[in-house]
Amino acid sequence: MESVHFFDPQELEVLADEYRGRFADAQPFPHVVIDDFMPEDVLTRVLVELPEPEEWDRHEGWRSARRADAVKLSIPNDWTLGPTTRLLLNQFNSSVFITFIERLTGIDALVPDPHYFGGGLHQIESGGFLKIHADFNIHHRLHLDRRLNAILYLNRDWQDEWGGHLELWDPGMTRAVEKIAPIFNRLVVFATTDTSFHGHPDPLTCPPGVRRRSLALYYYSNGRPEDEISEPHGTLHQVRPGEDFDPNVEIETPPRPPLTWRDFVPPVASRVKQRLVTNGSAGDRPGR
Repeated sequence: MESVHFFDPQELEVLADEYRGRFADAQPFPHVVIDDFMPEDVLTRVLVELPEPEEWDRHEGWRSARRADAVKLSIPNDWTLGPTTRLLLNQFNSSVFITFIERLTGIDALVPDPHYFGGGLHQIESGGFLKIHADFNIHHRLHLDRRLNAILYLNRDWQDEWGGHLELWDPGMTRAVEKIAPIFNRLVVFATTDTSFHGHPDPLTCPPGVRRRSLALYYYSNGRPEDEISEPHGTLHQVRPGEDFDPNVEIETPPRPPLTWRDFVPPVASRVKQRLVTNGSAGDRPGR
């Protein structure tokens, strides 16, 4: 039977103490990059469970964005995902992890989002992108202030030339101060304010069938420092020097691909078939 992983509070306490200085001092806004954050076999099982993009209009959870500011797929509904993925998402909303990021960032009384509004599983195919922006500041359902983003990347053997780096821009939108490659098992945590401008604005150039995958978690508090308070707003889109786009413009959706065997079986069954083909037999699954 595959092992179940839970965050260890003592290990995370040590990690928080190791990285909190880097978080506080980072430019252009507080952030930290932690590699090899999870046991590799856990994320291997998550990858096996992920629905294919071809299922986006037939899978209950897929949501598609095709606008001038973003071309991406997302699943905020955790109940549509596999058991390992659901458990991992729940772990990121657990007391152990909340205590860790409070110690890491110095932000007390954080609240997770059980609804994964704007978060959950993100998946971007070749040609997709996410323009530079600052995030919405108030959760529409919880009525809390958005304070932190945590992104765990799931991309094995990611090639630097494919792009997809998380760019962190200065408040004046003059340059990208840092570019973070979305490599496998890399956790990025950063503060969210009206000037925490970030994204991956250029279209991915990865081969067809390769996707930029991540789990995105957001954290909130009841109130925030006075100098960060602003009126409630949605996403604050930004343009880079020499760039021009209208975030409200829809991009034409490509034709639906021809029907395959996936159209006639449930998503769970298709993932089982993929696992068998990938690993040779059920007994060779990762984690065994």
